Amino acid sequence: MEENLTEKSKKKVVVLDTSAFVAGFDPFSISEEQYTVPMVKEEFIGSPMAWVRLKMAVEKGKLKVKAPDDFFIEKVKVSASAVGDSFSLSETDLQVLALALQLKTQGYVPLIATDDYSMQNVARHLGMDFASLATFGIRQPLKWMRYCPACRKKYSADYKSKICQVCGTELKRKPLKKPLQRINRGG
Repeated sequence: MEENLTEKSKKKVVVLDTSAFVAGFDPFSISEEQYTVPMVKEEFIGSPMAWVRLKMAVEKGKLKVKAPDDFFIEKVKVSASAVGDSFSLSETDLQVLALALQLKTQGYVPLIATDDYSMQNVARHLGMDFASLATFGIRQPLKWMRYCPACRKKYSADYKSKICQVCGTELKRKPLKKPLQRINRGG
């Protein structure tokens, strides 16, 4: 039993987002076990080749489709809110992240295949690895602030409304700037 747990805890799995299929990822190109969520299928409108790749991988047993438990979806929502990405993630994105987190707690080592920067940011915040396929990916963790482009009022990243309470304009977001570090030249 102990040997089996050790074997499982080192097992790498890949959790695929819609963007992985759209970018041309071929599930048959790697040997690792692969997962995705049922909602990924709903995001393939306008990308028939992505749908074919997903369908073939599922039919051949190369890709497992699994919905995460609600507990993990809630944990991901809390993390997304903490870094300011909650308004940028779709329900599918939340489920992909939640499934990866659930697999991680089951002893697997998940790698999330996504080009979505918000997903990458939340994955990093949750201590999970990700791989980009068509973009460079994020280089450092981001923390966001929300603001009104019309009246410039600033809001916290977890502000619940999408509309400015002062002028009614739809809010935008931007990364918080890190404070500049002074360079000590010595001497």
